Amino acid sequence: MSLSKTQSSFYRRLYVAHLVAGGTASVPAITAATGMPRRTAQDTLAALAELDIVCEFERDEGERHNIGRYVIRDWGPIDPRWVAAHADRLRQALGYPEMA
Repeated sequence: MSLSKTQSSFYRRLYVAHLVAGGTASVPAITAATGMPRRTAQDTLAALAELDIVCEFERDEGERHNIGRYVIRDWGPIDPRWVAAHADRLRQALGYPEMA
């Protein structure tokens, strides 16, 4: 099945939000889990707001640089249970590798 640009963008956002909620919550971790370029991961995290998903960066205590993780504060109109139940299908549709 070939995804349209709209579908792939939507699926990617849902899958990245799922990863963040599950603890794969930094740009390097997301790129390692998906194989997507760093810039795509950064853009996808920023684009979660377009779905009314509130995703914020939390700096680790005492760190001087941007060391920390992203946290989903609010899923907005998206049902995180549905995303979790369908995460493998989203991952496969996007061509991302299985999580170790």
